Amino acid sequence: MSTRLPAHPFTTATPTNHVSNWYLTALGLAQFGIYVAILSPVYVSMQLKAQALNPDDPASVIAVALPLGSLGAIFGNPLFGALSDRTRTRWGRRRPWLLGGILVLLGGLAMVAYSPNVGMLTVAWIICQLGSNAAYSAMMASWADNVPELQRGRASSVIGLAQNLAVLAGTYAAVLLVENLPLLFILPGILGVLCVLVYAFVTPDRIPEVRPKPFSWLTIVQTFWTNPITHRDYGLAWWSRFLIILATFLFTTFRLFYMQDHLGMTAQRATSAVAFGVLLYTIALMIGTAFSGWLSDRLRRRKVFVGGSTLLFGVGLVVLVYAQDVTVFYVAELIMGFAYGIYVAVDNALVVDVLPDKDKPGKDLGVMNIANSLPQSFAPALGALLLGVGAGDNYPVLLWGAGIVALVGALVVIPIRSVR
Repeated sequence: MSTRLPAHPFTTATPTNHVSNWYLTALGLAQFGIYVAILSPVYVSMQLKAQALNPDDPASVIAVALPLGSLGAIFGNPLFGALSDRTRTRWGRRRPWLLGGILVLLGGLAMVAYSPNVGMLTVAWIICQLGSNAAYSAMMASWADNVPELQRGRASSVIGLAQNLAVLAGTYAAVLLVENLPLLFILPGILGVLCVLVYAFVTPDRIPEVRPKPFSWLTIVQTFWTNPITHRDYGLAWWSRFLIILATFLFTTFRLFYMQDHLGMTAQRATSAVAFGVLLYTIALMIGTAFSGWLSDRLRRRKVFVGGSTLLFGVGLVVLVYAQDVTVFYVAELIMGFAYGIYVAVDNALVVDVLPDKDKPGKDLGVMNIANSLPQSFAPALGALLLGVGAGDNYPVLLWGAGIVALVGALVVIPIRSVR
């Protein structure tokens, strides 16, 4: 393992050397750090901030800030991924974007914490998304650089587990710091910086011997596009991820409101119930993650895990339609957690398996991560539209809609040919 300086240049685009458990631990820390900083606001903190800014209609704050802010992710992820492919420094090509991105994210979170109005909140959230996606795109390209095919399921499991532990940590932070919004935003950002520092300075960051083509504006345009017809399997994987993430955010964006409006809880009790639900979700996710990535590597099969788990996640969403008390909510969280654990353990491996250009993983993973970011733009507006059907606060329509989206996401995986 290298420490501060990059390893020798490499000529092959496909890693063959097995990575150590220490590398996987550092990878998990980086994923945890980025996600605890950026997802804590998405799942809980931003909803509390919205209630502070507009107690009468907090959903309207969410419907403005999150969609516009996610534009930073939509454009930032592929752009920064492609730039990291082209970067050549004595510190490597991924490391500058990892460190720069996480520091920008920390600054943006401080701005969010002290935003006095919706306009400033939106600008701050765009900065957060730009910073987090610079760091995240570099991290994902780095793991594609380093992890060989036969370990991708295991590495994908580590990434998925770390991501959801971050959500759990952020949710419980909201319970402890619900009365201290500035600290609730800034503390996860500081933790994110520390975690990313570990990965950035102890993992290989090798420079290819082949120089990139000269820069042109066409290169920038191509950064945001990978032809889904020429690269059919990649396109199908993109749509599958887009749909499952959309289904997820259709619920989680409004989860705190669901607990208050549908189950009749106070804000304090709803926050505590959401935190316990996320705990159950994470425990179930850990169970699903523990075996599925390893089993996928052993069986050399990806599609059955990705498609089946997406379908099961949709079942969990529909269970929420019939929840009349918090117990059924907890059951649904267990179902969705187990399903999503299987999904995240294998989907990243499937995506790396179908990348069109192994020489430029940052660019193509960046385009793939638009499927993570774009649903954040659609979900608040689409969710508000579904909630508004009929007399309003129509959570059954919202949840059935999310379940159908997940079902289509499961079906899209079936035609993929290059991966079993």
